[in-house]
Formats: sequence, structure tokens, C-alpha cells
Amino acid sequence: MAPTGKLLLADVAFSGVKQIPSTYIRPISDRPNLSDVHISDGSIPLIDLHGLNGPNHLTVIGQIGQACQGDGFFQVKNHGIPDEMISYVLDIARQFFKLPESERLKNYSDDPTKTTRLSTSFNIKTEQVSSWRDFLRFHCHPLEDYVHEWPSNPPSFRKDVAEYCRSVRGLVLRLLEAISESLGLERDFIDKKLGSHGQHMAMNYYPPCPQPELTYGLPGHTDPNLITILLQDDVPGLQVLRNGKWIAVNPIPNTFIVNIGDQIQVLSNDRYKSVLHRAVVNSERDRISIPTFYCPSPDAVIGPPTELIDDENPAVYRDFTYGEYYEKFWNKGLVKECCLDLFKAFS
Repeated sequence: MAPTGKLLLADVAFSGVKQIPSTYIRPISDRPNLSDVHISDGSIPLIDLHGLNGPNHLTVIGQIGQACQGDGFFQVKNHGIPDEMISYVLDIARQFFKLPESERLKNYSDDPTKTTRLSTSFNIKTEQVSSWRDFLRFHCHPLEDYVHEWPSNPPSFRKDVAEYCRSVRGLVLRLLEAISESLGLERDFIDKKLGSHGQHMAMNYYPPCPQPELTYGLPGHTDPNLITILLQDDVPGLQVLRNGKWIAVNPIPNTFIVNIGDQIQVLSNDRYKSVLHRAVVNSERDRISIPTFYCPSPDAVIGPPTELIDDENPAVYRDFTYGEYYEKFWNKGLVKECCLDLFKAFS
């Protein structure tokens, strides 16, 4: 629960507070140090996916492999998702978070097992310090199993967001084929490792913050899933850790940011890296980001493929189910130590 009896942060932030409540203040050793952040337009690779289906196919596969190995993050353009659809889904998210408090709260739950829920921060039952964020999180594959749970207001939410989910899933499957190929595996290798597949989506809302230097929208973390496709509005906030320095990733209109999750790191036997990233806030403008989290089904068994294991490259991880991994991640909370260390193979 947000302070002052409000369940959601937005209703606190827009009540005219001049100082953030103490529950959001990070220890001095764990603050954003915004003046130390590097800002660069070319901070992560921008890959043109148009070439995937033509004579430049191998070049694009090489660029994706290099980005996964060296950066853990890349941006994509010419991805096949129409600009209008991107505008619609950002607008729908903004409309949702501007609804009256009573309407938004129809979707509220602090139960992380619910497949559609509105909540705040990250895990309000276990965390010591809150994050400056409200979020709507929902499952979206298979769509027919979940769409009836989604908000019915704004009126076009279910229709427009369902179309977006289908399109993003198509993009994910293309990228997974490319990543498999970049590892020297069969194109459908990763697809076949995921069981019945899972797809979740979040709409994150970061209100203006009167003291952004004291808190995070989300602290540094890696993603526990397979791959994340991030859509963000025009307000900067995402930062990626590279060589011990935080790098600001400024938005490029109508592109997506792709980041490698922990499961790709395992399936690549550590060739590809799941990288720490965080969200910071500002005092001037609210920000919306819409990540799609693609993941194995809970019963899918994940582990390094035999094709990537030899005497010089032994298996780094043991086999485990994704359900086992995600439970560890959720209970651990957003900490800088990646959960992967708990699943290392015995030497």
C-alpha cells in the first residue's frame, strides 16, 4: 500500500506532495547518482530487421548475435508492427492510468498469483523500500484464456491490446529464430524448449517524482524470463549497466528495445548475457513503459544445450524448470545479485 492510506502511488503523487514518503527513500549507498549516468544516443545497437528476409539475412543474424553477446540489449526498427498500433497501445495505457481512482481500483490486487492485476511498486508484501511505480500486469497467451479478465475500461482496451499482443508475439518468435541461428542451433531450437510458451505484459506508470535522486522507478535487476520487448513513450528513464557504468537509453520513436533475459543466458551456456537495468524517474513528466515478457511455460525444463557443451565449454548451469526459477526470483525480490547463481552446475 502506498502511504497516506492510498493503495496506488499515482493518487499520492498527484495530491501535491513536495517530498517523497520515507518508504520510497533508498539508502545513500543505493541511490541513482543521476549525475554519474552516461548519456549517448548510440548507447545500444539499433538493428534493422528488414534485412532478415532478404540477401542480408546472415548480416542481421550476426548483428543480433553480437548485440546479445556484447550488450544484452538492442533496439529494432522495421519490426513489422505498425506505428498506429504503437500509438494506440501507448494511448490506451495512458487513458487507463488517468481513470478515476475508483475505476482503476476495480483491477487492484496484491496477490502475485493473479493473472491480471493492478498494483504498485514491485512486491509490496516483502520489499523493504518501495519503488516509484504503479503497474497493470496481465497474461496474454493464449489470449482466449485471459482476455476476459482484462480491464473493460477504456472501452477499446481488450480489442486494441489483444491485437498488439498478437503482433508482439509474432516479433518475438522471429527474434527467437534469429537468436537460435546466431548460436549455431536449429532455428526452432529455442521455440521447442519453451513448452507451451508464456507471454505476460505490463503497463508501467511512473508519476512525476518531487525527489527523483532519492528513489527508483525500478531498481537494478535482470529479467527472469526469456526475452523482453519494451515499448516506451518519449520520456527517458531506462538505464543499462555497461562496464560498471549506468548508460541512459533514450527513446527512439516507433522502435522496440529488446533485452535478453536470464533464460537465454542459460540456453546460450553463458555466451549471451542478461544485463542489469533499471528505471529512474524525473520531477517534470510522467512516463509510461510497456514491456512484454516472453517466457517458457512453468513446466518447461531449461538448461544448456548439448550442442554448446564440450571439454572447453562445460555446462555452466544445471537443468531446472522455469516454475522453479521464477519462484526463486519472486521471493528474492529485485536485487542486483542475479538468480542465475543459484542454478549453477556443480563443478
